[in-house]
Amino acid sequence: MASRARVRAPELIGAGGWLNTGGSDLTLTDLRGRIVILDFWTFCCVNCLHVLDELRELEEKHRDTVVIVGVHSPKFVHEAEHQAVVDATERYEVRHPVLDDPDLATWKQYAVRAWPTLVVIDPEGYVVAQHAGEGHAHAIERLVEELEAAHEAKGTLRRGAGPYVEPEPVPGDLRFPGKVIQLPGGNLLVSDSTRHALVELAPDGETVVRRIGSGERGLADGDARTARFNEPQGLALLPAGPDGRQRVVVADTVNHALRTFDPATGTVETIAGTGRQWWQGAPTSGPAREVDLSSPWDVAYFADRLWIAMAGVHQLWTYDPVAGTVRAAAGTTNEGLVDGSAEQAWFAQPSGLAATADRLWIADSETSALRYVERDPRAAGGADAAGGADTADAVDASKTADAADAFVVRTAVGTGLFDFGHRDGPAEQALFQHPLGVTALRDGSVAVSDTYNKALRRYDPATGEVSTLATDLREPSGAVLVGDDIVVVESARHRLTRLRLPEEAVRVESVAHRTRRAATEVAPGTLRLDVVFQAPTGQKLDTRYGPSTRLLVSATPPELLADGAGAGADLSRELRLADGVSEGVLHVSAMAASCDDAPDIAYPACHVHQQDWGVPVRVTPAGADRLPLVLAGLDAESGPDAE
Repeated sequence: MASRARVRAPELIGAGGWLNTGGSDLTLTDLRGRIVILDFWTFCCVNCLHVLDELRELEEKHRDTVVIVGVHSPKFVHEAEHQAVVDATERYEVRHPVLDDPDLATWKQYAVRAWPTLVVIDPEGYVVAQHAGEGHAHAIERLVEELEAAHEAKGTLRRGAGPYVEPEPVPGDLRFPGKVIQLPGGNLLVSDSTRHALVELAPDGETVVRRIGSGERGLADGDARTARFNEPQGLALLPAGPDGRQRVVVADTVNHALRTFDPATGTVETIAGTGRQWWQGAPTSGPAREVDLSSPWDVAYFADRLWIAMAGVHQLWTYDPVAGTVRAAAGTTNEGLVDGSAEQAWFAQPSGLAATADRLWIADSETSALRYVERDPRAAGGADAAGGADTADAVDASKTADAADAFVVRTAVGTGLFDFGHRDGPAEQALFQHPLGVTALRDGSVAVSDTYNKALRRYDPATGEVSTLATDLREPSGAVLVGDDIVVVESARHRLTRLRLPEEAVRVESVAHRTRRAATEVAPGTLRLDVVFQAPTGQKLDTRYGPSTRLLVSATPPELLADGAGAGADLSRELRLADGVSEGVLHVSAMAASCDDAPDIAYPACHVHQQDWGVPVRVTPAGADRLPLVLAGLDAESGPDAE
């Protein structure tokens, strides 16, 4: 197999040092005899968090032969801070060694091009496979079993305890809380994400009234003591039901579910999601308990429905509490910043929502943007005209219903995936850095939890100006207005912080950044794009029902590509770069479905492999004329030594 190419694995280097090893540094020599899986991740990336969850079962099952090493490779400036990596390792319960590589040294040695990327190294120290994106756990499981058998027979497999050293637990009422709301009685409800629970606090924001959830990972309904959550985040109050009570909807992120909590009874129930992650090709609408979701991060009630920030697929979905249904409402699943009709807009990991009378505000974290959804004024005008015309009632009703569901997406602040910083002033030049929360203020402006800038910012739609309200907050992830104060979730400080909204903004020295990832130099003219995919052992591409692969290519700015944009089934394509455009970003989305290759299996198991790349490119005469992106396997024309 091509995945057995004898390529020596480069050494593991990171200026930030090692975590979860008890203070010891590791080398590949130390790990010789073990199967090593390098997980190139960064903690802003929801796809990386999905992979952490995918690997948990494999990690436990093969603990005596496999060592997973997380290579933390930052996108944002904040992610290059060592303490932030320490926090993230605890926040997401990473139970294997982590190399903090703030300068992307190991990333470059392994020619990695995407978060997340998994590299498998055999017990003799050779790279045998590379996988980008999600959905590869089953393939790696098979490869691990093959490597165990082969190297057991050769005598080169070493079993035993791995180098992971569990850190000491830290006491406290909250641990990396996510979001907060005020309950009707005045108490505050917080999602205690790392401890898989909700916590009700007194109005002082400190005194614990009760905990909701057992504190163990899981998906279980029940009372406040027995219910289980899995890294819950967003919270929203539903309108009062027939019994007069208001229930709280919880975005139970890693369970890929929506839950309700009844403050009066303490009961937790699941109202949407199956517990399974949504994949391309799965239903995008239907009975809420029968449709898969993907990492719902926040929720807000707007336009007579509950909106869901579906961070895992870069979309907004809605839940109808009367009909008990869900559907995709905005976004294409492509990652980026594109405005327009809800169906055609692109998002990038929406993580915070706040509703006003006429807008749904969105913290679009990966584009460091503040965006909003509003009704399409053209559609609303059409509905008014149709309603007043002397036409058939059925036609009028249809047009009115269509107009009621017609929304547009607009950007208030932000430009794209790789531009961020801390800059106040006019919205068109202002900058955020990976904001996770947004809060509507009484004067019509919004407060933005500017997470990686450690600040609370304000955007005023009336003036188009961005200002800074407070600084020195540790990863603020959400806030709620309480009287004349705003209560901020300082997630990495494990507490709520009450601030008086200032009459004047804080003066902050402006700073602008680009992603720490270097641009790929490409030659002008024709560029060969090859997405490398090799089906796992025992599987094949199943074409019985049509193509089992998909490739979608676009660019920012669109003028970068003179030819080659669009969708197709072939994983290789010739792109033609336009004259006069010297740099930009190529957006590449690839999918491949592989199924069991056994003629005696009537219903073969199939698996989806999927990844979205945003590749910054710079056009230069000395650049490459081929761009290989590895979805699964190894590129026959290059490898870790290529760059």
